[in-house]
Amino acid sequence: MKRPRILLANPPIYDFAAYDFWLRPYGLLSVAGRLRGKADFALFDYLDRLHPSLAGCDRLAPDRWGRGRFPSERIDRPACLASIPRYFQRFGLPRELFRAFLSEEGPFDYVFIQTMMTYWYPGVQEVIEDVRSDWPNARIVLGGNYVTICPDHAKRLGADLLVSGTDLAPLWAFLETAPDESQPGLWEAYDRLRTGVLKLAEGCPFKCTYCSVPKVYGRFAPRSLERSWAELELLVSQGATDVAFYDDALLYDTEHVLAPFLRRVVRQGVRVNFHTPNALNARFITAELATLMVQAGFKTFYLGFESRSRRWQERTGSKVYSEELAQAVGDLIAAGAAPTEITAYQIVGHPNSDVQELEDSMQFVRSLGIRGMLADFSPIPGTPDGEACRQWVDLDEPLLHNKSAFPVFRLDFEKVNRLKDLQRQLNRSLASTGSD
Repeated sequence: MKRPRILLANPPIYDFAAYDFWLRPYGLLSVAGRLRGKADFALFDYLDRLHPSLAGCDRLAPDRWGRGRFPSERIDRPACLASIPRYFQRFGLPRELFRAFLSEEGPFDYVFIQTMMTYWYPGVQEVIEDVRSDWPNARIVLGGNYVTICPDHAKRLGADLLVSGTDLAPLWAFLETAPDESQPGLWEAYDRLRTGVLKLAEGCPFKCTYCSVPKVYGRFAPRSLERSWAELELLVSQGATDVAFYDDALLYDTEHVLAPFLRRVVRQGVRVNFHTPNALNARFITAELATLMVQAGFKTFYLGFESRSRRWQERTGSKVYSEELAQAVGDLIAAGAAPTEITAYQIVGHPNSDVQELEDSMQFVRSLGIRGMLADFSPIPGTPDGEACRQWVDLDEPLLHNKSAFPVFRLDFEKVNRLKDLQRQLNRSLASTGSD
């Protein structure tokens, strides 16, 4: 029986801002990996900064950990975002490259597409239009957070199958094949690889009122150590030097999940830089764990803090309190982590901003000798805090979930800019102190 030809497409991003913060289409590659040996794959990643067409572009050069800018072009703002005084852009490789790719590499039996943010759907729409134009008989499968959170809206884009959440049974039935669940992601689909990602578990055991993870990924479910290890080995063999964990609860049940993995990394002498762009829960960091993480190669630490206000924390899930953040930072620095590579996220634009005491929180983070980062709030339908935002925006239009736009709707442009300027000043003062 002839194996099907499957195109994996990671769309361009339409947004006010986008940066390669170890951004990889992990869900797409994970699904493809389970079909390894059962289909022939081609990958077109609009966000691949190592694409040959970008060679020699100094503006896109990576930083020391593999992060960097995407190619971009300014475009008109959508009507519903016209009041936001910022440039709107299309990030990613030129559309003409994809059209040429379709012409040269097609036809395809199936096209798999994913997108992370609900408000990035215009990029999905662009890809579907081009596939339908060149190969109208290809059957299009669309998955990811957008489909799960906005299923009715996603139906309008014209895919043949929508895959919601992590239940892939409808996909296997659609393909009339059985997956191999033990297989790692299809990282070999890239010609060149500098950065990669992996997950040791799905889901999260907590229920923060602003987070969509429980809805999208469900309950906390660890993967087998052998599967995670096979993925790391594959990433390293393909040239990855920087690997980011995409786990939403990386430090939960550490002794049964993260710790055995890291002890194996140390024992076998794997040399790779680990990063944690998804917020770590500082409550679970101990002196012993901090030492193990540093020994295993963790280089950047992003901690979820959100606010110093105890009242705000208690209203949103009691994720972490000030004294717990301070203890975690002390343990990380004592273990050898660089203070300038420890960052505490704080939310800006939350619907309960009046009790958040954000500026006080920013000053507290600076007092710990670490960087702060303002994480723009995105109102996600189906979450308690997202639903509370219907008084400001129409949540049935995913473009209005945009994290660059909502804080402006909630607080106004000048106040958001003032807060971000303050954060930059605090971080500069930290850098200046560290260089003295």
